Amino acid sequence: MELTARKKQILKVVTERYIDAAEPVGSKYIAQAMGGAVSSATIRNELADLVELGYLEQPHTSAGRVPSPKGYRLYVNELMEQRSVSDQEASQINAALGGSMRGLDSVIAQAGQMVSSIVSYPAYAVAAGKGAVTVRRFDLLPVDANSFIAVVMTADSRVKSQILRTELPVDAEQLTALANLLNTHFTGIGPEETGEKLMGLTAQLPPELFMPLSLAIEYTREVMDQSAKNQVFTTGQTQLLLQPEFQDPARANELMSLLTDKKADLPVLDENTPMQILIGPENVNEALKDASVVVASYDIGENMRGLIGVVGPTRMDYAAVAARLSYFAESLTKMFGKGNQLPPKEDDRS
Repeated sequence: MELTARKKQILKVVTERYIDAAEPVGSKYIAQAMGGAVSSATIRNELADLVELGYLEQPHTSAGRVPSPKGYRLYVNELMEQRSVSDQEASQINAALGGSMRGLDSVIAQAGQMVSSIVSYPAYAVAAGKGAVTVRRFDLLPVDANSFIAVVMTADSRVKSQILRTELPVDAEQLTALANLLNTHFTGIGPEETGEKLMGLTAQLPPELFMPLSLAIEYTREVMDQSAKNQVFTTGQTQLLLQPEFQDPARANELMSLLTDKKADLPVLDENTPMQILIGPENVNEALKDASVVVASYDIGENMRGLIGVVGPTRMDYAAVAARLSYFAESLTKMFGKGNQLPPKEDDRS
């Protein structure tokens, strides 16, 4: 059944009032919001219809109504007014992104922290790789006679390092030679080719060199495998406890666990989707059945993209969150792609 314009208007009033006040909305408030043009009796009939159609729900302890997930979906798709960020919000985002951030992982983690502080909800940031990850550069640094640090920089600008221990002693001069060999033969190739290259060098190297080389290659393959997976950073989990819906610890525990211990299960976007809003049961994960997620993507470059997501109650201010997240994602794309050039505010765009 298609809703009449009046039913849609009432649904919009209920949804926006509930987002703002976190209290069920009664017919008296709706009548006032509609300027007295519709009687309270008519509004009560329309509310009953909206409940029967599944767009509104009536809590047992209240005469007011609240939106259902179906009602929120209609609101987001048809009734929500699109917003742009304010001058103050744009300045806040631009100032945050103008700070010093070193290393890709650091940038992504800090991006999540910035979003959480801007929207006052928990946020998560994901670095999603596309295709195989290769190594750009190797460095080997001596520690002692039987230990050295392998430093691996991948093509997506991640830098990883680990202390590796050998059975046979290896000196600084040998490590320099091995680093040159690694940079000559093992950069720009995938894990399978790495194994083939190593086997091809077996007969050419003495045992005291082949051992540290094998250790470095084994670590490198672990780095490439890990870098090809999504890296997820979460922040602002305690913001959730400030929301009325999650004052009950029993209701918040499962969602807090997802954000803290099972963050790899948070929603990600299809490759060609710039933004998505998932409301309540639309989320596959059971822990998100009473929550909503807004997630946006941005381009990192180097065959990489990132995702920024916000987790909050189904009562979240979707228009405000979507506007801020969209501007933030566009800002990150500009920063990565055009030397820190940030996008103009909505009012400045031609």
